[in-house]
Amino acid sequence: QVQLVESGGGLVQAGGSLRLSCAASGRTVGSYTMAWIRQPRGEDRKDVVAIKWSDGKLYYADSVRGRFTISRDGAKNTVYLQMNSLKPEDTAVYYCAAGPSGVGILPYEYHYWGQGTQVTVSS
Repeated sequence: QVQLVESGGGLVQAGGSLRLSCAASGRTVGSYTMAWIRQPRGEDRKDVVAIKWSDGKLYYADSVRGRFTISRDGAKNTVYLQMNSLKPEDTAVYYCAAGPSGVGILPYEYHYWGQGTQVTVSS
């Protein structure tokens, strides 16, 4: 069992940057596959945009590759998502999620989710 709390969302102009934080408690983030998953407001779909496996392997969705970076600070038991060159289409609720080693790009594979943080990018 791990508890996740996101922070760092807000309103930013297109081209700007934000850094999201995911503070974990109960378990160490290094023992899980960690992902950032976003859901645009008014839509049912959830998209996995970044994954960091326990061995350090990374995945980025095509829509964010080159602009977003997922990282992990074991000492602080925190996962980050650095978002640069933000676009209006990045507007969504962003969730931090944790799952076992074999999970991938399907949101339902992640059993532990934070409460989400809103990111709004204006044009």
